[in-house]
Amino acid sequence: MFLSFRFFATIAFQMQSIIVGWQVYQITKDPLALGLIGLAEALPNIATALFAGNAADKYNRKSIITWFMLLYLCGTLALFLFTLPSLGILNKVGVIPIYLVVAVSGVARAYLYPAIIALMAQLVPRHLYTNSSTWNSTIWHIGAITGPAIGGMVYGFMGVRAAYLSVLLFLFLSFVLLLFVKNRPAPVYEKGETLLHRLSGGLKFVLKNQILLGAMSLDMFGVLFGGAVAMLPVFAAEVLKVGPEGLGFLRSAPMVGAVIMGTILAHRPPMVKAGKYLYFSVAGFGLSIILFALSRNFYLSFALLMMSGMFDNISVIIRATTMQLVTPDAMRGRVASVNSIFIGSSNEIGSFESGLAAKLMGLIPSVIFGGEMTLLVVLIASKVFPKLRSLNLRTIR
Repeated sequence: MFLSFRFFATIAFQMQSIIVGWQVYQITKDPLALGLIGLAEALPNIATALFAGNAADKYNRKSIITWFMLLYLCGTLALFLFTLPSLGILNKVGVIPIYLVVAVSGVARAYLYPAIIALMAQLVPRHLYTNSSTWNSTIWHIGAITGPAIGGMVYGFMGVRAAYLSVLLFLFLSFVLLLFVKNRPAPVYEKGETLLHRLSGGLKFVLKNQILLGAMSLDMFGVLFGGAVAMLPVFAAEVLKVGPEGLGFLRSAPMVGAVIMGTILAHRPPMVKAGKYLYFSVAGFGLSIILFALSRNFYLSFALLMMSGMFDNISVIIRATTMQLVTPDAMRGRVASVNSIFIGSSNEIGSFESGLAAKLMGLIPSVIFGGEMTLLVVLIASKVFPKLRSLNLRTIR
């Protein structure tokens, strides 16, 4: 039930992301406006992440997920209302209301992520963490394949209002499934701790663990510079000329690769040489992005984005498994919130960086530059985090 809830929630989140991106680009025709979507979500997400992690280690995790799924649903309802001609909100004030809803969604996702990760660890025994991380990642990526494809096709064939209504439908379905997930008790915590001490606890834990810090940093800086997803509406409209339908498939391509890799890793998990696989995967991700920027063929571009997803999922599974194995249960929410800051910095702030770079350097040169920076990050990280190179997940107890 938990995986089913997350599957349909992921479809909804990914659909909304692609719909908002195409809608904003249609209104503004500005790549920087796409980057500002990421910034609008990242800033409130990062600002509330430590508080969200503390809540996940203090209160009932399923209750947190329930309330913030409702908040996200309300945001989607607002996006739908913005499209009604009778209200004419976007015609009067432009895309600012969309950015405000994205900011609220950023807060909701800040609280959802650590609670979901912490609850998952309570649903499976410790010796199955590697398998559970792999299947959780695989299910998430299948949802992330389905969401953009559905969102792009519904938007292209039926319009923006029907697209947002579809998102509401998937959110409602995921919410109903969540109600059937078995509850787990709130974690035991030290009642004498100050709020500041609890908020800083997860951050201190990560900073003291070179392997955990190295894995998070490598992923953050690699995706921060190498992410081309935010610019896909521009590639779909101006370079490949495939419209919102093609955009949906391009957004799904990395997830297709991730599912293929997840299926492989479910049978052959990267345990013994996890550190070397991690460095290799981030370098492969950067190279795929460089080649994607040079492509002018839709099918080749799809294949290269699929490769980027395959490489990215290796690092996702290694990082998730490492985090599950080394983190005590009483700190899972706070450590997950620190991880969400790294993820938010790489994905959402990376979207802003991509938009700004495209504005200053031009679309193609900016994406090539980002891929080259990802390769440089791998070289620097191999020197700064030597313990990460020899990471063996079988030896962690």
